[in-house]
Amino acid sequence: MATGTLPPTGLARRERRLSDSETERRMLNAALAIVSRSGLTVSLDHLSFEDIIRDADVSRSAVYRRWPYKDLFFSDLVKQLALDATPGVVGDELALMQQIAASHEDWLQTAESRQRLLLEIFRQVSLVNFQAMRESASWRTYIALHATYMSLADGTLRDQVRAALEASELKRNARLAQAWRELTTLFGCRLRPGSGLTFEIMATLLTAAMRGLVLTALSSPEVGERRITASPFGAPEPAEWSVPALGLAGLAWACLEPDPDVSWNAERIASVRHGLAEWAAPDA
Repeated sequence: MATGTLPPTGLARRERRLSDSETERRMLNAALAIVSRSGLTVSLDHLSFEDIIRDADVSRSAVYRRWPYKDLFFSDLVKQLALDATPGVVGDELALMQQIAASHEDWLQTAESRQRLLLEIFRQVSLVNFQAMRESASWRTYIALHATYMSLADGTLRDQVRAALEASELKRNARLAQAWRELTTLFGCRLRPGSGLTFEIMATLLTAAMRGLVLTALSSPEVGERRITASPFGAPEPAEWSVPALGLAGLAWACLEPDPDVSWNAERIASVRHGLAEWAAPDA
């Protein structure tokens, strides 16, 4: 027999055995990747346990050592999804706000034209937000998690998922409230005195309204497709409005009013332009 190094045999040829924690990480990441592509349905029936094992590139024995029953894995998956269920504020919306304002800088000059500009932002951003939610796999997952967690048989698991969803909701709502606070300040508006509203409540109302519109459009597509030529909320000229834009702009306009203490001059108009440009920056 020729001398030299012999090829590995037996155990030496096997790949390194993964730890349970590494198996868990790979399996959950693989499942999360599948959900991010397709969205979560009202059940987990569309997820194949064997497909997840293959995508995770782990051995079946390691998986079943970590989760003796596949239902135990899906319980961990639901909890993982709920931890970061709510999609973030869409960066394109901020860029769109800046683009609209930049296209109509002359509308910052008078109270009437500023109202017109704010309504134009509501009109266009509401439609973009609605379409993004309706088409997004992450939003389908978000809605499905809310719709199904109460049907979970395990009371402890149900409580954990509810708590995770609540924490995720509060985090997103805080970001939306801050965005509305900054937009309102930029345009010299305020929450209507005596209304009891806060920006957190306003963000909650707008999110709930948008979510309801998206759910309604699933069975009644006309909600998202219909266009109405109108000049609502004191808009000086008619424009094409979607139903979601009418509903959400109406709700936002009911919450806000021009702040009489704000003085508009050339310096303030320049600061608004600068503020909108900063808002649309990638790290906004």
